[in-house]
Amino acid sequence: MIGGILMILIAIWVYQGAMQVKKSNVLFWVAGCAILFFAVQWLLVQLNIVIIDTYQGDDIGDNYDRDLTSIGDRATNEQGTGGVFLNVLFELLPPFGAFLAVALVRTKFILGAPLSVSNLFSGIKEMFIGIKNSFKSTTDE
Repeated sequence: MIGGILMILIAIWVYQGAMQVKKSNVLFWVAGCAILFFAVQWLLVQLNIVIIDTYQGDDIGDNYDRDLTSIGDRATNEQGTGGVFLNVLFELLPPFGAFLAVALVRTKFILGAPLSVSNLFSGIKEMFIGIKNSFKSTTDE
């Protein structure tokens, strides 16, 4: 759910950035960034599964066949701050890692700007202002 909402916002963000610099093939850039987002998110989810299984001591050998419906046994079963931190990390790492990958592509290849923290996150405020303004009525008579 977090990843889906973030993907919609990222698509708008990439579109606005590409339109700002008048990039050709804007929709191809948006589609490419969406594919990149999903691919990185999938890879990080797979990494989370490997980390959890390794952390629990499960044998990840040739005979290891995880049933996709057995999600319940992936819990870290840790109490206290460490368990909460790991669960939050495993939940938020895939979508925000994918966001950083798209931010790198947007900054370097779409905007052509040097890599810096301010350039990676540029345009986010303007995107939310544009979304807010899209709900305003234009019939001021």
